[in-house]
Amino acid sequence: MSTVLRKEFSNLEFDPDELRARYKAERDKRIRPEGNAQYVNVSGEFAHFIDDPYVEPGFSREPLTDEIDIVIIGGGFGGLLAGARFREAGLANVRIIEAGGDFGGTWYWNRYPGAQCDIESYCYLPLLEELGYMPKEKYSYAPEIFEHAQRIAKSFDLYDDVCFQTKVTDLTWDEDAAQWIVSTDRDDVMRARFVVMATGPLNRPKLPAIPGLEDFEGHTFHTSRWDYDYTGGDHTGNLDKLGDKRIAMIGTGATTIQSLPYVGAHAEHLYLFQRTPSSVDLRGNSPTDLEWAETLEPGWQRERRQNFNDMLIGRPVEKDLVNDGWTDIFRNLRRLMPRGDEPAVSMEEAMALAELADFNKMNSVRARVDNDVADDETAEMLKPWYRQFCKRPTFNDEYLPTFNRPNVTLVDTSDSQGVERITQNGIVANGVEYEVDCIIYATGFEVGTPYTRRAGYEITGQNGQKLSDYWEDGLKTLHGFSAHGFPNCFQLGLGQNGFSVNLTAMLDDQAQHVAYIISEVMARGASYSQPTVAGEAEWVATIRGLAVMSTSFFEACTPGYYNNEGRVGERGGLFTESYAPGNNAFNTLLAEWRKTGEMAGLELN
Repeated sequence: MSTVLRKEFSNLEFDPDELRARYKAERDKRIRPEGNAQYVNVSGEFAHFIDDPYVEPGFSREPLTDEIDIVIIGGGFGGLLAGARFREAGLANVRIIEAGGDFGGTWYWNRYPGAQCDIESYCYLPLLEELGYMPKEKYSYAPEIFEHAQRIAKSFDLYDDVCFQTKVTDLTWDEDAAQWIVSTDRDDVMRARFVVMATGPLNRPKLPAIPGLEDFEGHTFHTSRWDYDYTGGDHTGNLDKLGDKRIAMIGTGATTIQSLPYVGAHAEHLYLFQRTPSSVDLRGNSPTDLEWAETLEPGWQRERRQNFNDMLIGRPVEKDLVNDGWTDIFRNLRRLMPRGDEPAVSMEEAMALAELADFNKMNSVRARVDNDVADDETAEMLKPWYRQFCKRPTFNDEYLPTFNRPNVTLVDTSDSQGVERITQNGIVANGVEYEVDCIIYATGFEVGTPYTRRAGYEITGQNGQKLSDYWEDGLKTLHGFSAHGFPNCFQLGLGQNGFSVNLTAMLDDQAQHVAYIISEVMARGASYSQPTVAGEAEWVATIRGLAVMSTSFFEACTPGYYNNEGRVGERGGLFTESYAPGNNAFNTLLAEWRKTGEMAGLELN
């Protein structure tokens, strides 16, 4: 053991072996054999959970049967950034298809009280420099984010050719015409030379497959379709219709962390059903310092985003520009690493120090629970026992104190792996029935389910090959964007590319890269491009070869969408299929790829 490790481990006030054992025990009791099958497909009898409450009923229009250069599927930030960057590249003949009634994606749907970004807004809201906009606060609330999505659409004329309230039902490649046939639920049969799928990871509400889900006779809704007619109030709270209502909330992710304080403040009684507690760190929101904003130099947003990305994979930086709960653990790690004349540490020693920094961080998170929650038993149930990035960390200053309210009850279901069943009158957990008037499903969005299920349509490429079959044993792509046998078809979002928790930064860089490929296909007079078999295989091997350390990390994690519900070996997980050196390194790789002009790994026909 190096001098650095001996020094750090000799000063510990806790036993790392005891923590590892506790983490493993908590993980093991939550593993479910069904994996992602523990969630139902929100269709059929559950389709009302995905209805759009924000549009007037009865919308109709004439079907479209025209031809267009580029169809973008999805009007969230992925689709918006694709549209904006395509316009910049001179690709004008673009149409966006969006299921909602406006742009915004997740921020069109998520209007629950307290909805807020958990990445600082100066990094999260895209195109701030290009549009000359500065967010009002360090962490923007949903109305401002939705407004910014509309600002992007207006600034790049994306409202000129968009199909709202329209869902793609099928994509089929026509080899003779070298076009995609795009069918929709509005009876459209339009043709597109290029298709860009930007449906995003957070678009399809997720419901737990609890027995009796359809039996409850009270009121229900999903947080992504918040029912203000039932609760009263608006995004800022004032849920004045809940004063005589007994409310159940299921789920303890970011949505509950943000919305529960508002429900708890107004409901006659609130029961929160928890399987795994979230890590809840300080939020510490503050208004934007306008004097600071005036000092920013051109290129500040990209610099800030890159700094954030480096911090989150532990790469050394001169200064932590973001300085928040996300980067705190890595500031702690930096303090543990050798300095000055101290000898460097090996990779194994660096990983041991990273685990130590993680233990320290999570100990402070658990200590915060003790400080904020008066009842010892409740506090113990709210403590997260896993590594910091096993699940997406959350940040809130009102969530934990809400459990000090006499009308708020935490029902921990970890020993029974979740709620047992739903009855006509309420919820059964740990053998006890809780009668309620309303069940609010705060269960998030599907992330780990197959792409075609989340997208809601099948993609049929050359020779009748279906994408769901092609990816049955795992993703096969070049750089995460396209697959052999599916020409001129690009996917933006999570895949075999550079991942960042700051999704909008990741999507922006992806959009610019796809704009380059499409422009080159057109400029070179080709009909289409697609990965070569060899190029695709080489990239998949690269991804899998670099994923060893992240795979072992997530295999030890409590189950969730980060690790495919604890079944990393089947379809990987959110991170194990990404480019392990990080998003900044991935963007450098793509920049070098573009610079050569060789389009390596792609074939043009």
